[in-house]
Amino acid sequence: MIDEDRAALPAHGVPAERVLAEIRELRAMDRPTHGGRLFAYVYDPAVPGLDELAAAAYAESAHVNGLDPTAFPSLLAMENALVGAAAQLLGGGAGTSAPDVVGSVTSGGTESLILAVKAARDARPEITAPRIVVPASAHAAFAKAAHYLRVELDPVPLHPDTLRPAVADVAAAIRPETVLVVCSAPSYAHGVVDPVEQIAEVAAAAGVRCHVDACFGGWTLPYLRRLGAVVPAFDFAVPGVTSISVDLHKYAYAPKGVSLLLHRDPALRAAQYFAYADWPGYTMINPVISSTRSGGPIAAAYATLRYLGDDGYLELTRLTRDAVRVLADAVRGVDGLRLVAEPESTVVCFTSTDSGPDLFVLVDELAARGWHTQPQLTYAGLPRSVHLTVTAAVAPRAAEFAADLAEASAAAGAAGPVPLPAELLALAGTLAPEALTGELVAGLAAGLGLGAGGGLPERMAPVNTLLDAAPPALRERLLVEFVSLLQRPTGVAG
Repeated sequence: MIDEDRAALPAHGVPAERVLAEIRELRAMDRPTHGGRLFAYVYDPAVPGLDELAAAAYAESAHVNGLDPTAFPSLLAMENALVGAAAQLLGGGAGTSAPDVVGSVTSGGTESLILAVKAARDARPEITAPRIVVPASAHAAFAKAAHYLRVELDPVPLHPDTLRPAVADVAAAIRPETVLVVCSAPSYAHGVVDPVEQIAEVAAAAGVRCHVDACFGGWTLPYLRRLGAVVPAFDFAVPGVTSISVDLHKYAYAPKGVSLLLHRDPALRAAQYFAYADWPGYTMINPVISSTRSGGPIAAAYATLRYLGDDGYLELTRLTRDAVRVLADAVRGVDGLRLVAEPESTVVCFTSTDSGPDLFVLVDELAARGWHTQPQLTYAGLPRSVHLTVTAAVAPRAAEFAADLAEASAAAGAAGPVPLPAELLALAGTLAPEALTGELVAGLAAGLGLGAGGGLPERMAPVNTLLDAAPPALRERLLVEFVSLLQRPTGVAG
């Protein structure tokens, strides 16, 4: 039964201050978005005044609709300015080998990647069964794009030492039906940059587009290079690169959700558009998936770039680089832990040795000390790992994390692995996804502490241990069922 006093749609309106108080009460349940203790999902520069500026800019344009640039030319001007800034940063623009770079503002990296696949697919209408070649480390959004757009995905395995695809394997995966080849700068999971120059060359030789997913690193790699880091060529300076995605709500530190999809020239972007005139209403023309778009995120991104400036981003990248070094040294200093890859960008990824602690228990121990990290499950011979997305806000807390990592690792080692029943682990390793029943899912969820309507367990190690024992197809099905249990209607706001 709905609690009328806390219903989202009450019989009578609620005063503004009470509504805001309820939202603040709900927000208290969340992980902290500021303070340098959350190593995933949010990007915090710890710059005084930036939140207030971005919120004010957002409010100025929140009700402006990006559907029609002739009605709201302010958004067109800001979008073009954002694309111009990104093009200049990523090897395009006047005076470069890619002077005609164009682009669009999207709602996030996933939309940018879906549109990159759409543009490549629709530019080749003669191919009736299109395919895309991706490294196994490519972002899952490419699989989502393939699923939505009915494109086949051809994943290329990673070398276990370099965590990159071999260029020869990429070349061998290209078929006559291939419409796009993908590489990452860097990959999200491990933070390593794929051999973009060589992959783009084999794609160009086959007459296929090459997209660089720089959603994660596109706004930091150029600055890291200026700070002296060895950054391989990955942008429009590489002749075979035809499109690049970069998220402004990551290391450009704009509020969610703003990403950019850039194309080397307008002809390459043409197939990205959707237009429809065969109905009695207005002729629809969309450069992105959504039609109506709030101008709020675009204005907030524009304000953020203007406020921070090129020198501000260089300094934020320096702080981030220094924090990465401290965190990497912290991992090296703990017996039983090792880096999965030497940091090349803004990611620290580590795993445990044979004698080291259970990583899922370690993640819970870190959470108990106020650090929120991201566990990654085993995959194709690669070990389970812990991912740290490092931002500028981490810099003043990095030494504190180092001390807590040693303490948490010792505690996890003393606690030992999660003791899930052997028969349950065996079931996870052999059960077919289609054999899952509602009764079985409910029993598993209850045993793991997952409750309907939003109930979460205090510790996630049992959930992660079960998922880690399952092959990818069963992991997907289990997570769909678990999240479905959590996402149930309720009339209670708190």
